[in-house]
Order: sequence, then structure tokens, then C-alpha cells
Amino acid sequence: MKRNNVRKRANPKASSLSTAEEYQTHTLANGIRIAHKQVPYTQIAHCGIMLDIGSRDELPHQQGLAHFWEHMAFKGTEKRSSYHVINRLENVGGELNAYTTKEKICFHASVLDDHFEKAMDLLADITFHSVFPDKQIERERNVILEEMSMYVDSPEDAIQDDFDQLIFPEHALGANILGTAETVNSFGREHLYEFINHNIDTERIVVSSVSRLPFSRVIRIAEKYLGGVPHRKTARERVAPVLYTPLRQERVRPIQQAQVAMGQPAYALLDERRLPFFMLVNLLGGPGMNSRFNLSLREKYGFVYSIEANYTPYLDTGFMGIFFGTEKKQLTKSISLINKELKRIREVPLTTLQLHQTKVQLMGQLAMSEESNMSFMLMMAKSILDTGKVDSLPEIFGEIEQITAGQLQEIAVELFNEQSFSYLTFLPEE
Repeated sequence: MKRNNVRKRANPKASSLSTAEEYQTHTLANGIRIAHKQVPYTQIAHCGIMLDIGSRDELPHQQGLAHFWEHMAFKGTEKRSSYHVINRLENVGGELNAYTTKEKICFHASVLDDHFEKAMDLLADITFHSVFPDKQIERERNVILEEMSMYVDSPEDAIQDDFDQLIFPEHALGANILGTAETVNSFGREHLYEFINHNIDTERIVVSSVSRLPFSRVIRIAEKYLGGVPHRKTARERVAPVLYTPLRQERVRPIQQAQVAMGQPAYALLDERRLPFFMLVNLLGGPGMNSRFNLSLREKYGFVYSIEANYTPYLDTGFMGIFFGTEKKQLTKSISLINKELKRIREVPLTTLQLHQTKVQLMGQLAMSEESNMSFMLMMAKSILDTGKVDSLPEIFGEIEQITAGQLQEIAVELFNEQSFSYLTFLPEE
């Protein structure tokens, strides 16, 4: 989701303030953008450095390297040992964390606002000055291999990773973010530096913060710790996935329940149909207990404990998946019930009341998601990287209000045709 009334990109030479005065932006001389939302009612400062680099930017022999970098950034810098990195914010009650996605890496922290400068100093240090000690590489390699084993032992997680490969075969978007045992065992310090040097682009980095600090102070601190980072421009080009072909696979696993993933590619990030499609996915299998899948498969028939549908838009494509677990004897019936709901939403347009209720529910969910300052800080950085702006809730609500039942039905006909779905099923051993 995006926020803000500002429709143009920030002026590289100056700061800009949205008409709603919700967030401010400033661009350093090296191209790194600063985004800040000042909130007067909190003592906690949330800040992060988000880079437009992810697992999709890896070559086949580098699979898992972005995630490996995320781990290794905490293991020592030019001026701090791993011990001092870990304790820098923990000693003042703060938190330091990071994550890797298909298209982003983010290092972020939460502290009392008195320690905001400490957090920014540390984030800049681990992002741009990590030294990747050999001993730490060996230790972290084992940690990541254990993390991979943990995911394999969790069929609910493993099927989602494996399903990506069916939707985007022979493409980095289909590769597991964690990598493979073979690639992870091959990584050394030179591979990390090579990957970073090839992909880092200071004009594709956003420093995001939410706190009660004035923007002028945030800029001064960001300039102090990030202003000296050399301007860098990457020649990297992301390649879109090739033509999609539906696939069906079954795999036997030592599990108790059958696990199912079904779905297909969907709309890209900037597609104008993205928001109405998100609404449809939310109606079918969103977090609400009144989702159509939940009401049918769990509440009416008791076939599943949980079922979800999700939609992830990327720069040049997207992904829609339906995931659930059930007893093997109920597998065929469960899929039939899902297909029945997909058929209904294709063939029967929402009534005026149903459309209104669907819109109100989505708007409430979006509003509640923004109650978290940390979530807003992360969303703000991603939105600026992806679109150059952050839309305000009133703007998003206005777009939701304009969605018609006819639009939703057209999208459902296009993307909820089970004949174009791929299916991956994990079956219990006999």
C-alpha cells in the first residue's frame, strides 16, 4: 500500500512537504533519499535503511546471497565487532533487525528517541561498512543451513517457497530467498563484495524514520552518517519472467496433513487493476474470519484450520496464491469448494450491499495496519522506492470507493480461472 498526496518525485536539491503534512523528504548529494514522518505522541523512534536489492537480483550461482548479506551485516564492521553491533542498541532497550525479500533488503531499528542518533549511526555502519570476517562467515553459514532445515520441517512454509518455482520457473523470482545448501556452502567474502558492488545504487536507497523528532534534526543526523557514502549507480537491469505455463505437481512428504498451493501470476505493482484485485483476494481469502474461503471450508464444512489467499505485486509481474492444509481424504472436496467460490465470484457480480461491505472492510483493515509506526516506516520506504511517493489513506479510500462490481467481475474472469492455475500438493506418506 502507498500513501501521500505528493505526486511528484522529491527535488534532489531540497526538502518537500506533502500537502497533508504527513511525511517529508530530502535527497542527499549522493542520491540517498530521506523520508520522515513526525508524530508528536510517541517516545519511540523507528528508522530503517531500505535498499532496492533482493533475491531476484542474484545470478544462479548466487542464490541466497542477498539473505546471506543480511545476516553478515551484523557480524562486524570497520569500527565494531559483532558483539558491539549487537549490544549498541540492546544496551539502551532498543531493537535491531533486518529482512530480505525478492526485491528489497532492509536494516531497521527501534529505540527511545533520545537514542535516534545511535540507531542511525549503527544502521549506516552495518549497511555500508561491514567487513564480513571469515570466521563469522563460517558460523553464519551453519546458522542459515539450520534456518533452511527449519523451513523444510514446516510444510506450511516450504510449500509456499516451492510454489514460487512453479509460477516463475527458471527465473530468480522463483528461487528460494534462503538459497540452496550448495550455494550457501560456496559463499565467501569476495562473493559478498561482488554482489554488493554490482547491485548497490545510492539513488535506489531510502532512509525512513517515524518519530517525534523534527525533520531538520533527522536530516542533520542522516547527513552526518550517510552524507559521506560515495554516489554509486548500478548498471543492473531486472529481467521480467517469460511466458507462464500452468503446472501441476504432487510430492510425498513425511507429514500428517496434505498441504496445497494453487495460483498463478498476477498484476504488476503499477498496474491500475492492482487495488481492485487486492480487494477481490481479500474478499476470498483475506485475514477476516468472514472471508468466503474461511466461511465455506472451515466454518461450514470443518475441512481446514486455516486457509489464506494472498497477492504479491512485483516491479514487472505479480503473484496470487491460495494456501491451505487438510486431511488427505478431504483434499478433493476442499479444492472443489474453492473452485466453487471462484466460479461464483466470476459469474455472480457483487450486490450493492456486498460491494459496500467489501470496501468498508478493506478500508478498516488498511487503516488499522497504519496504526503501527514501525509498519508505516517500512511501508513508506518501500513505497518511495517503488513509486517515488506515498499515497494518503484518503487517496486510497477514494480509489477504493470508485471500484465497481463490473470491474471486479472482469478481473475475476481473467485471474480466477482454475484452468490457468498451477497446483502444488504435498501428500502424507502412506
